[in-house]
Amino acid sequence: MKRLLDIVLSALAIVLLSPILAVIAIAVRLSSKRPAIFRQVRAGKNGKPFVFYKFRTMKLGVEPFGPSPKSAKDSRLTKIGRFLREYSLDELPQLFNVLKGDMSIVGPRPLYLSQMAEWSERQKKRLLVKPGLTGLAQISGRAELTHEQKIELDVKYVETASSWLDFKIILATIAQVFGRKSIYEKRYSQSEYTRGESDQ
Repeated sequence: MKRLLDIVLSALAIVLLSPILAVIAIAVRLSSKRPAIFRQVRAGKNGKPFVFYKFRTMKLGVEPFGPSPKSAKDSRLTKIGRFLREYSLDELPQLFNVLKGDMSIVGPRPLYLSQMAEWSERQKKRLLVKPGLTGLAQISGRAELTHEQKIELDVKYVETASSWLDFKIILATIAQVFGRKSIYEKRYSQSEYTRGESDQ
């Protein structure tokens, strides 16, 4: 049932949002002179690698594995990139990941393959489900949370997953996007450690 809903919702969203996707792609291409879509390998269900899509938000010549932007004033971001990030529009290409079956509408956000080696057995439970466009961590604080807190919420989602929980997460995500809550991390982890990898 979850997979059926993923297919229906992602396909419907792609059709309805296709004009917006096209406009964003053109705007990104004009602003960065590089492909509009940023691709990166992430960890999927059971740790299986997959190619993750999002709209490019950074300028030419930026180190692709540099630290994530901490504010909208980050000089690496393009003007259109700042706007896309603030409204989470840069994540829309992941609808194609959902349609392909790499991701789900709701689930833990897909992280880097290299991060799996750092997790405890409990933390690795987040890999028992497909990664999602949005998840429990994203509606429970998002940028206010540390990496460790997000993973704990991801595990909690896996342990309590249900259709009703997914429905509540989707509604809360829509409200959060329109509420324009900050998407920039204040602190990466409890030890203030910042990884050398980021989304563009």
